[in-house]
Amino acid sequence: MKKNLIFLGLVLVLAVSLQANNDSTRQSSSFLFTATYIGENAFNLSGGIKTGYTYLGFANLNLTFDTEKAGFWKQGEFFVNVANTHGKTPSESMFGDLQITSNIEAGNHTYLQELWYRHHFEKVELTVGLQDMNVEIANTENGRLFLNSSFGILPTFSLNLHAPIFPLTSLGITAKWQISDRFIWLNAIYDGTPTDFEKNPYNINWQFKNGDGILGISEMQYLSPNKQWPGTYKLGIFAHNHILERTFSNLPDSLDTNTWGLYGIIDQQIWQLNNKKINGFLQIGYSPSKISTNDFYLGVGMNFRGFLSKAHDDELGIAIAHAHLAHTNDSETAIELTWHKPLLKYFYLQPDIQYIIHPSGKSSGLKNVFAAFLRFGFEF
Repeated sequence: MKKNLIFLGLVLVLAVSLQANNDSTRQSSSFLFTATYIGENAFNLSGGIKTGYTYLGFANLNLTFDTEKAGFWKQGEFFVNVANTHGKTPSESMFGDLQITSNIEAGNHTYLQELWYRHHFEKVELTVGLQDMNVEIANTENGRLFLNSSFGILPTFSLNLHAPIFPLTSLGITAKWQISDRFIWLNAIYDGTPTDFEKNPYNINWQFKNGDGILGISEMQYLSPNKQWPGTYKLGIFAHNHILERTFSNLPDSLDTNTWGLYGIIDQQIWQLNNKKINGFLQIGYSPSKISTNDFYLGVGMNFRGFLSKAHDDELGIAIAHAHLAHTNDSETAIELTWHKPLLKYFYLQPDIQYIIHPSGKSSGLKNVFAAFLRFGFEF
């Protein structure tokens, strides 16, 4: 708790200093600091493991260093992201779901989330270091509104393999090629098994052991040329294996962690009139590997921007996430309704409700969950 308070104090001090600086000063500086805090009140109104209330939070300190503005070399960029998660874990203790109702649930940790260097060539960006895969890969712009983790990263990744995603990241190399105005090709290779918090509490003790294996991902993006109805279409493939487990034939099959899969994501503007806009998204994931927990996933949602406030800055969203669980032939489905409303320049509120059908699958014996959240956030 003491470490959490110290870190949150640093976030507050930095936030005040950022607010004191005007935008033009920040843009001309070689250093760019940002700070965010998300707080969340979580309620289980019925079903799941038990009803009740808990609080959880997530704080970030980010530093970007531009080598060109600093007078060193052109097209270079360093990035550091330090994070703190605190509070309870409602999916684990109250809801019992696998898809994780809150995308900031992680327990109590203060750690290094990202540390990388990026170099911009003419049409290629090369990033090397400690990375969060989901920042660039397998994400949906319109799904960011929602709290349920499945709308951030597909369960085809999070339930099937050790991907470098929140909260625990790993070393990797990412290459982003801007083929044309319409096509982008992403390729990435990561350490296949991030060292867990028990052995690596601050995520600064990076080890690439023989048994970690490699996670490889390739994603093609198509950006629609229609300016009136913009859309982004993504198709990706991934493969993950543990080299050590495949080297020794006397190990049991249950330890053979060869996993592969496909995914597709669509972000599409559907309608716009003046300051009102409707956007939609679709996610599909498929992983037929024998050890996959989630062999098929489907997520779909719609966002309605500017409909419920005079300032037209609010966003209402409804989405459904369906994850099929291969080994039990069960499924878990989450239905979410959320509303994001900025109240001040740096502050927002977001009430949210979710209905989880068959948390962890019907065979778990858990009753359907009715969950409610009140999220708030500061962004500087």
